[in-house]
Amino acid sequence: MTGILFTNAKVLDAAAGKLSPKQNVYVANGRIKSVSDKAPKVPKSARIVDLKGKVLMPGLCDGHVHVTAVTPDFAALARFSPFYTAARTADVLEGMLMRGFTTVRDAGGADYGLALAVEEGHMRGPRILFCGKALSQTGGHGDVRSAGENHDFEGCFCCPGLGRIADGVDAMRHAARDEIRKGATHIKLMVSGGISTPTDRVDSTQFSLDEITAAVQEAEAANLYAMAHAYTSRAINRALECGVRSIEHGNLLDESSVELFVKKGAYYVPTLSTYDAFAERGWETGCPPELMAKLGDVLDAGENALRLAYEGGVKLVYGTDLLGEMHSNQLREFKLRSAVVPNDDLIRGATVNAAELFRMEDEIGAVKPGLRADLLVVNGDPLKDIGVLQDPDKYLKAVMKDGVFYKDEL
Repeated sequence: MTGILFTNAKVLDAAAGKLSPKQNVYVANGRIKSVSDKAPKVPKSARIVDLKGKVLMPGLCDGHVHVTAVTPDFAALARFSPFYTAARTADVLEGMLMRGFTTVRDAGGADYGLALAVEEGHMRGPRILFCGKALSQTGGHGDVRSAGENHDFEGCFCCPGLGRIADGVDAMRHAARDEIRKGATHIKLMVSGGISTPTDRVDSTQFSLDEITAAVQEAEAANLYAMAHAYTSRAINRALECGVRSIEHGNLLDESSVELFVKKGAYYVPTLSTYDAFAERGWETGCPPELMAKLGDVLDAGENALRLAYEGGVKLVYGTDLLGEMHSNQLREFKLRSAVVPNDDLIRGATVNAAELFRMEDEIGAVKPGLRADLLVVNGDPLKDIGVLQDPDKYLKAVMKDGVFYKDEL
């Protein structure tokens, strides 16, 4: 055990929202071994890195990504070769890691093989938590067929599509069990319409209560949980009442949803950056015109939903939901949320809150002994200036995941 000793570090305590100066952090065998204001005894072969007052903080988490969504056109994606998609996904993953994201939760598309390839080092990227295929009703947000297509949609099991169809309680149980069999770390449900599919309306509700409950039960039976894509309070509240652990997007929520979030102890994952990116770049990145037409339904409502949730005490988690070339906007979520959320809470959403949602608080999200050595070194104080986290080329000096440097400018 040789390891790395960081000295003279300002350690960011994300939970408390404060910096502790002149700390020594020793890392070995992929874990944080000690954090102290006194220098620990380490092997002579250990590398000693004097951070000279730079900030050492937990690696970032993105609670809503689609790493295989190399195009915003989901219908086209479902027709891609899985080998072609995987090759292009490598660039998406590399970009995320170099922005400081060491753990991401995929909301449809990634699978066991991709997560394993990253874990074994065949691809460079953040740790991937995956649901496999998102579960959708016929004509729901995971059904990419146009109104003119009459063939059956079996969910593209062998292809890189993001969703599969499950109609009825029995079918829902089967689909959830099948994704769990394939290694899913959570189950994803489409409980309302969305932007990226052609035939569903944003304000629709999807799945019956019995179907949602069945999926939640199957997830909980496997000691997992369910996340749900939802926009309106009607859709959100139905999912929360059925036991869904996190709501994604939620742009059209109201006070009734805020109360239910708090009552149920559920998490909210806004994704403001995807609407911002679609509005700015959607046409040039290949988003179909009929989908861009639906953007106005949710674009301007996102900040208001965030404000209601934050002021109501809802637990917020960082999420982006970016597609295709828009993945480069991943850090812009900090800026968009900063109009409502203070810097310390912005950082909590991308660290400790995300770890709690993932049920990984004993593994990631903090600089504490025993946790995985997922660490960032930044030359600046993000508690004072969240812009420090938005310009990795300038401020991000090191990225470590499981004790391995992926960026080292120290």
